[in-house]
Amino acid sequence: MIFFEYPKLLFLELILIPLIALYIYREIKGKSPFLMVSNVAPWRGKRSLKATVLRHIPFILRMVAIAAIIVAVARPRTSADFEKIDTEGIDIVLAMDVSTSMLARDFYPDRIGAAKDIAIEFISSRPTDRIGIVVFSGESYTQSPLTTDRVTLINLMKEIQTGLIEDGTAIGNGLATAISRLKDSDAKSRVVILLTDGVNNCGEIAPQMAAEIAKTYDVRVYTIGVGAMGTAPYPFMTPWGVQMQDVEVQIDEELLASIAEETGGKYFRATDNTKLLEIYGEISKMEKNRTTIDCFPIYTELFHRYALIALLALALELLFRMFVIKRLP
Repeated sequence: MIFFEYPKLLFLELILIPLIALYIYREIKGKSPFLMVSNVAPWRGKRSLKATVLRHIPFILRMVAIAAIIVAVARPRTSADFEKIDTEGIDIVLAMDVSTSMLARDFYPDRIGAAKDIAIEFISSRPTDRIGIVVFSGESYTQSPLTTDRVTLINLMKEIQTGLIEDGTAIGNGLATAISRLKDSDAKSRVVILLTDGVNNCGEIAPQMAAEIAKTYDVRVYTIGVGAMGTAPYPFMTPWGVQMQDVEVQIDEELLASIAEETGGKYFRATDNTKLLEIYGEISKMEKNRTTIDCFPIYTELFHRYALIALLALALELLFRMFVIKRLP
């Protein structure tokens, strides 16, 4: 189907009616052009094709040009495809544990390296959402506020490392900081993805209290415990350099599951890079189902076609008058 941006302009086509009527009236009632000759015998009984048909063609071409110009100005468009757009995005805060235990090598290259790389893929896969970053260990702080600037987010994610703040695992503080970035959000869905590899052992805010605060503000929390089952190789500095030693993996899965259940989220356990990537993919699918999708038509402009028709009609009229219909001076 053809749509018009300014359909009311098509009423201008009615101008053609009086123009055509006036032309016909002049042909019937007006004086026809004549030529005085001494003898009409050569032309008697013959009707010139040029006189009867071709002389009307310039007028027809001009009417076609006027009609095409009016259609072009009305801006005709056609729509065959539709574009799906997230009209109500999701605000997501990635809360990441940066305690020294994240240097364990049960992930490649280590836990924090894997967490950063996979989080970057997650950020890139959600171009319409606002995403923020919070990091925590013994303390917590905002690495990036909510933003749609993917380049800045990815660069700030790459800069995350251990050892910049007091060591420890303050899950409650990390979650509370993430909630503070979302509490004033007007997004339809507000989400925290909290990733940790340990047990809460410090911080002023208890994780259970932070979960209650998240529920109050309608913030959904997905929790991820990262670490292999049993033990994991951990780098220790010795007089002979860095040496790897196996340490027991301790994750408070009961606490993380409780936080997720309290807020309407879900708990996941990641034991390697592949599993962590799958978890982020599952969370992404779950949240995409909550996003409102609107379909908007993709228009193809057609006005240039009618403008070309008008130009060709005017050009043909000029050529007819110059080379086909001869006029006497």
